[in-house]
Order: sequence, then structure tokens, then C-alpha cells
Amino acid sequence: MKREFTCIVCPNGCEIEADYEIKNGTPVISNIQGNTCKRGEEYVRQELISPKRTIASSILVEGGELPLVSVRITKPIPREKIPEAVQEIRQYRVTAPVRAGAVICHDFLGFDTDLITTKNVPAAHK
Repeated sequence: MKREFTCIVCPNGCEIEADYEIKNGTPVISNIQGNTCKRGEEYVRQELISPKRTIASSILVEGGELPLVSVRITKPIPREKIPEAVQEIRQYRVTAPVRAGAVICHDFLGFDTDLITTKNVPAAHK
């Protein structure tokens, strides 16, 4: 089989082709070409064997100048776990003031990644 990828690891955006076959349910790669750095090859291997993604979302802020604060996870998680992660994120709420980089949940869903805020939200003036 042949599959084409556009690498998203660095700004080069290499167009990479991978030749592989499935053996016992697992992709076995025979050739990768088109990457200009080693990270492109690593990206393709990960995409074929165990794709991962980072996610960003928002959570409710109580008593803040804004009703929501943006959040993200600090490391990628398995792609198939994203719906579960999004459902979990919806359960969180914070109280203003909120500082960018605040850890909302350490070891989020047991994936060795933290859920952090990405924006400051001051408390609302009364």
C-alpha cells in the first residue's frame, strides 16, 4: 500500500510517501521518502502505527471578565481517545482570576499530559 502525508511537525510541510503493508493488524513500513528531516520520518511512523493529536478547547470561568478560558493539553494523546478527552474537559470549571499556564488537571486521563489554561482571565469588576 502507498499513503501520502503532509508533515505537520516543522514549517517545511514535507510531502511524504510511505509504502507499507499490514501484517497481523499492524502496519509494516518498507519505504518512506520525501521528508527533509528525521522528524518527518518519525511523524509518518507514528501516524501509521499509533496516531496522536493535541487538543484545545475552552472551559467555563465563574466570576470572570470573560465567560470562558481556552485550555489545551501539553502532550499528544491517542487519536481515538479525543472524544473521551473532550467530554472530560467539558466537566471542568474555574474561578477567576485565571492565569495562563495554570494546570487544571495533572496527568489528564492518565496520559502523562496536563490540561492547562492558555489565557489570563481577570476577575469581573463588581
